[in-house]
Amino acid sequence: MNELQALILGLVQGLTEYLPVSSSGHLEIGKMLLGLDPEQGGLTFDIVVHVATVLATIVILWREIIWIVQGLFKFKWNDEARYAFAIVVSMIPVGVVGLCFKDSVEALYADEHVKALVVGCCLLVTAALLTLTHFYKPKEKEEISPLHAFIIGIAQAVAVLPGLSRSGSTIATGLLLGNSKQKLAQFSFLMVIPPILGEALLDFKHIVAPSAEYLAEHGATAVIPTTSLLVGFLAAFVSGCFACKWMIALVKKCKLIYFGIYCAIAGILVLVLG
Repeated sequence: MNELQALILGLVQGLTEYLPVSSSGHLEIGKMLLGLDPEQGGLTFDIVVHVATVLATIVILWREIIWIVQGLFKFKWNDEARYAFAIVVSMIPVGVVGLCFKDSVEALYADEHVKALVVGCCLLVTAALLTLTHFYKPKEKEEISPLHAFIIGIAQAVAVLPGLSRSGSTIATGLLLGNSKQKLAQFSFLMVIPPILGEALLDFKHIVAPSAEYLAEHGATAVIPTTSLLVGFLAAFVSGCFACKWMIALVKKCKLIYFGIYCAIAGILVLVLG
């Protein structure tokens, strides 16, 4: 992977992590269009750009993060503690999926034709969810309840499938449940920080000191130049900061139908050409 390819894929990851169009699906599409073998150092690059977007989230939402942390240190059941509890509850489904079904999900990436079929179909599902939010608008609730947080967490867990947008699924689910547009986008972005960092740490351990079983399962990954990793990281971070702020503003205006149309077109193209 050269620097130009890393720049393109970093921009793709940074923009699509927050926009409701599936970062995993577009990252795979980008690799296919650039002629990259997903087994050749792909895991290392994916970890780097995902960590970059997590850092972008922290930079953009640092006030909300400090508000939560300061509230927790008051050791009271206050608004901050309720918000943190909702985030913890939302992480339960994705934790279960990660522990029990990670290998099954990764198997979808093994066959190029199956992967294209899954990505195309999941993009169409994303399109349907986003379109539904345009026509169904329930009365807004002020707070995200633990039950709603759990349901949004289920949407996040299902979105491990390539092509099914995590931000699109969680935000659309929250809107359909009637949660506040003012708070939903930032909740959706904050709830993904612990799972992504946790998965990155686990995968990073395998990369630094891979076991014999891991090498036998994944094969020997090619080394990506440090400059390419750095370019990909910076591209994902900068574009992620921009996309995070933009998406928060878009959700407040509830203008997601255009992304639904885009996902529908992209899904059809992947199914036809894949």
